[in-house]
Amino acid sequence: MLFPELQLRIWLYLEPTDMRKSYDGLSSLVRTKLGENPAGGQLFVFINRRRTQVKTLYFDGSGYCVWSKRLERGTFHADVSSAQEVKHLLTWGDLKLILDGIDLKSIRRHKRYRALQRATVVA
Repeated sequence: MLFPELQLRIWLYLEPTDMRKSYDGLSSLVRTKLGENPAGGQLFVFINRRRTQVKTLYFDGSGYCVWSKRLERGTFHADVSSAQEVKHLLTWGDLKLILDGIDLKSIRRHKRYRALQRATVVA
């Protein structure tokens, strides 16, 4: 996965997704279910019901990119859902842990400094 911006917002869609969806189906899902702009430069992550496949959708400025991974054995562990949420904001590290098969609930996080993100001004 090659992404030019390291400060991407990464959204995990918490409901199971039909992995037959591609560019148009996933971008429609982003608009209708997540309430986000699929061409807004964010990364969207989808997992199927059996948790054996992941697809990501990203708009790089000139077109949509879809990246997918199917496991030959095991499942993805992305059980971060809470009541009434449809999406969950991930860090780049969280996404790498999910793809490596590490359960986010079993992680112990220590306090770290995080620079404040500057708000973008739209003129």
